[in-house]
Amino acid sequence: MKKLLLVAALFGLVFTAASAQKIKIKTGIEVLKEQNFKCLDGKRVGLITNPTGVDNRLKSTIDILHEAPNVNLVALYGPEHGVRGDIHAGDKVENESDASTGLPVHSLYGKTRKPTPEMLQGIDVLVYDIQDIGCRSFTYISTMGLAMVAAAENDIEFVVLDRPNPVGGIKIEGNLVEDGYASFVSPFEIPYLYALTCGELALMLNGENMLEKQCKLHIVKMKGWKRSMDYTQTGLQWVPSSPHIPHPHSAVFYPVSGILGELGYVSIGVGYTIPFQMFATPWIKAEELAARMNALELPGVIFRPICLKPFYSAHKGEQLQGVQVHIVNFRKAALSDIQFLLMQEIAALYPDRAVFDHADEGRFRMFDQVSGSNQIRERFGKNNRWEDIRDYWYKDAESFRKLSKPYYLYK
Repeated sequence: MKKLLLVAALFGLVFTAASAQKIKIKTGIEVLKEQNFKCLDGKRVGLITNPTGVDNRLKSTIDILHEAPNVNLVALYGPEHGVRGDIHAGDKVENESDASTGLPVHSLYGKTRKPTPEMLQGIDVLVYDIQDIGCRSFTYISTMGLAMVAAAENDIEFVVLDRPNPVGGIKIEGNLVEDGYASFVSPFEIPYLYALTCGELALMLNGENMLEKQCKLHIVKMKGWKRSMDYTQTGLQWVPSSPHIPHPHSAVFYPVSGILGELGYVSIGVGYTIPFQMFATPWIKAEELAARMNALELPGVIFRPICLKPFYSAHKGEQLQGVQVHIVNFRKAALSDIQFLLMQEIAALYPDRAVFDHADEGRFRMFDQVSGSNQIRERFGKNNRWEDIRDYWYKDAESFRKLSKPYYLYK
């Protein structure tokens, strides 16, 4: 019996050691703690955050700053989904009080998206701590940019607690946002995938005069992060950055289907268990679409036939067929290309279902805003071919890489 208990105990230790995840980096909040909150010492602090704002032990930045003896946290500011993540995508965030700390929570995703002077009254420094996903159409960077402008206008410091870009610091995909297409889902003249951390992006927005006014900016850098890292290599736990980004790989798949998803033309897995990882409709034949997509031999990607019934959202309760996207080599895969190639192959297989002939025209404007231009839709729609837009989609990638490189904080 003693031998059995000893073996069980040893097995438990081995299992624990094997399953324990070694954290390889320190995020901005961890470094701030190491520095004993020096840049906030004695100041009245406003915090823009959500559930992703946590330290390496998953303690909320809200609670960390609230408990720090030399930090006076006086207000919270909620982006899309709210500071505690309890608001559905697209729903307005209301002004309220935080149940845990009793602090006022000002909404930055309702009637007001830019902090007003009244919201900032009594604030010396605004702190931003949100885990983003490195894609232009995700709204947190819009919130950051507007808050930076508000800080500048009200003579308030702006501090970014930096976090990893889960898609890494190398992949740049998509054209720059063009005149007339800037919006809350395409706020800056940057590519769709821009390969910067939120701290690096803030530096570039400030340094390149991409905002209405420059703010007094301070970045609390991470330690240990490298541009080549995907999120799993950091050793950090993932906190969902929105309800449909439940896992770190969800951030990788978001640019795979997010632009096409704006049309409501196919299910992209929102409403099923694999958001952004699939394409399906009631009229697709899974095996033939998978065969067409695999025949393209896209680097790092395999397509698998799939049948499903979504639980909610597009095609709720309907029997669908399509393909699941499997990224088998992240470094080789061109993520955003996949949806355009899917659109191409659907038009070839089902000519009467070509996307811009069949999709709701009322959603074209959002497609254009997320694309950053109407040229993607108009050029593609003529012949339904990826080659007609490939050069346009990538025309700004290398020039942006050169522009952004001086703002890199990490190798």
